[in-house]
Amino acid sequence: MTMTIRPYRTEDETACLNVFMSNTPDFFTVEEQQEFNDFLCTMTDPYFVLEEAGRIVACGGVFIRRDGQTAGLAWGMVNRSQHRQGYGRALLDVRLAWLGQHAPAVNTVTIDTSQHSAPFFTRMGFEILEVKRDFYATGLDRYDMRLALSAVSARH
Repeated sequence: MTMTIRPYRTEDETACLNVFMSNTPDFFTVEEQQEFNDFLCTMTDPYFVLEEAGRIVACGGVFIRRDGQTAGLAWGMVNRSQHRQGYGRALLDVRLAWLGQHAPAVNTVTIDTSQHSAPFFTRMGFEILEVKRDFYATGLDRYDMRLALSAVSARH
């Protein structure tokens, strides 16, 4: 892989929406597309894109919660045709590294995701806190998950 991960630019909007749509309806609902588009147009927190051969194949961001010790992962996704090729892990690693450099007080990262992505995050060291059945849509459950950053530093 000759991938590049860089900060999101406004001209990346269409490519990120295409990544989103490649994961609909299994990972996201059609109704969430407008929410994601609004997010791209108004976000102020760090958001990254992963390019492979000049094409955006993944995107995702981070935000720091008001307590200053907890961060969240925002709208992370890999193009459906590129799942299970290491892009998700690379994108997660960049986001965790960004937090380590820019928010050293953060000790916990949270995410809410579906049952389809939860196994990936479990492999990356996240623990499941709660499951809400049919939360996003019928058959699309919400998994609230948490990662202690001390576990990440012990892994590297």
